[in-house]
Amino acid sequence: LGVEGAKAFSAMLLENTTIVSLQLSGNEFDDHAAKYLAAAITANSKVEILDLSYNMFGDKAGEILGMAIAENTGLKELKISWNHFHSQGAAALAKGLGANIFLKVLDVSYNGFGNSGAAALGEALKANNVLEELNVSNNRISVEGALHIAAGLKENKTLKRLNPMQSEGCCGVLRALQANSGTGMEILDLPDIPVNKELAELCDAVKILFPNLLLRRGGNMKLQRKSQSKVELQTQPKVVGNSQNAV
Repeated sequence: LGVEGAKAFSAMLLENTTIVSLQLSGNEFDDHAAKYLAAAITANSKVEILDLSYNMFGDKAGEILGMAIAENTGLKELKISWNHFHSQGAAALAKGLGANIFLKVLDVSYNGFGNSGAAALGEALKANNVLEELNVSNNRISVEGALHIAAGLKENKTLKRLNPMQSEGCCGVLRALQANSGTGMEILDLPDIPVNKELAELCDAVKILFPNLLLRRGGNMKLQRKSQSKVELQTQPKVVGNSQNAV
């Protein structure tokens, strides 16, 4: 759709009051298109789900869309993965998140947030008391950046699911959960990284503190709650007689 398409959709959204879910991924929207979409995001309070993934937004778009997100009063789920947000644009997006009191699901995976973007996300998590799901995977976030996000998790009470960065920073995230007895975390998707002794021990310690927390790590199912296999066995339907007749 490009810039002209963004302009047309923005004009429509300024008047439309019925659309609640809008998928605009893969349309080559760039920084110029962002200014039109931002106007609609700011004014429209009916759209609850917006997918802007697989576009060409850069740092300037991050600044423009970040301000729009801060003022939006309707969005509950925003997907803006697979774009070109780096430190400056990422920080602006994160700042908008911190000010938004309605957004519950945010996917910013496959961008270039880096450590500075992660630091901004950490600050946003301290202030935000609504967000429930956050996906920041594949954003070039190192241990340093992971620790910034972990600092935000120490104070956050509402986040239920996190797809974190691919690094040893996962240890920092787990320590943050240990320090936050009021965490709302239910699912933590750890990347498929080698499990050293420190990470394994942290997983076990966190599971003791939060027995209902599901730790998912790639194909390694050993890090999930110890009682899960027992629970799954108990909940399997009992097969009586010929198994071929079982439903």
